[in-house]
Amino acid sequence: MLKSFIIRSICLLVLIASPLALAGNNTVIRIGGFYANTDSTIDVNDPILGNAFTLDFESDLKLEESQFLPFFEFSHHFNDRHILYVDWKQLHRNALVQSVEKPFQFTWDDKTYDVKSGISLDSTLNIDIMRIGYGYDVWQGDNYDVGVSVGLHAMFIKTAFKGKIGICDASTENRCPDTIDVPKVVDEKLSAPLPDIGVYGAYEFYPGFKLNGHAQYFYIKLDDLKGGLVDVRLGVEAEISENWHMTAAFNYYEVDVEYASTFTEADIKLADYNIYYSFTGPMLSISYQF
Repeated sequence: MLKSFIIRSICLLVLIASPLALAGNNTVIRIGGFYANTDSTIDVNDPILGNAFTLDFESDLKLEESQFLPFFEFSHHFNDRHILYVDWKQLHRNALVQSVEKPFQFTWDDKTYDVKSGISLDSTLNIDIMRIGYGYDVWQGDNYDVGVSVGLHAMFIKTAFKGKIGICDASTENRCPDTIDVPKVVDEKLSAPLPDIGVYGAYEFYPGFKLNGHAQYFYIKLDDLKGGLVDVRLGVEAEISENWHMTAAFNYYEVDVEYASTFTEADIKLADYNIYYSFTGPMLSISYQF
């Protein structure tokens, strides 16, 4: 579903851009990567004490804190001042805990699941972020341009637990004395397309070398969703050939999102997500322009 959504969005931009490309405008396809630092938690229930506590995906479930993050960007500059762009970042992680130390319960879709201490648990947390937007060059010169951008971004979050997991009977006040084992539990969340705004610019300080950068920002608090996004990048682009370019940049990237969930039958807050995903450091990319 995620891949087909990405492909459809990219194809849409290509279809829009194709007639304009014939008019001598330029299209850039860029791929690259950097390392991301992630801190992600989920609010669960203690089956013994009955109170809520925070389960950490990295320290408790052994998901990697730092991992290589690939990214993809597509942009099309047309009619001198206008830009269409789409970009995609992903962070997919999986880890196996041979023996769970903290027993916990969580609720998805009005079903309460029970994970007992000592069991083997395979955990998955996949995060994909896609943005699509439009930019306009406000100021232009012989060797520089500065513009503003508006866009939409969406987050795809997939969480899965695999092991000897039980389904509780709600009438037993969440104590789960008797459970039905299930081999795998999967929860997929998709944030509605949310707006972001930004500025960007480029300056050619020497033939074939450009200093470029952008800054984008977003924050929202709405119903059961609260989150923000900050993306600041500053780099140097070098021309390898007429069509190929390489960029070395310094990037500050941060996503902080919280999903609140209420188990209406007992009015207990369970399975809240708190995902903090950040990167500060160098990144490398290569691009093809036509």
